[in-house]
Amino acid sequence: MSDGVRTWHWRNTMKPVRFFIFDARAGFFLVLVLVHARLWTLALMGIVLGIFWIFERKGLSFAAATRAIRLWFIGKYRPAWIYTRHRKMIDTGSS
Repeated sequence: MSDGVRTWHWRNTMKPVRFFIFDARAGFFLVLVLVHARLWTLALMGIVLGIFWIFERKGLSFAAATRAIRLWFIGKYRPAWIYTRHRKMIDTGSS
């Protein structure tokens, strides 16, 4: 057995997990429909999966799409860090 044949399965380890054509992390809404089967949860699942499908068609992954949605809700304003979280100026002694 050649070396390439034994290790061929590793090439797919970084691919995102899919549930049909959707990212598997969007499957949370499918679980929500299965647990709470109502017409509005089915509609919510369809809308959310449609939105993420559109984002994937534009080139955004599921994680990048959730960050883009979060940025859209929050806006460009970022509150300043508290004083204790700022980096301190240090002298490493190298000149």
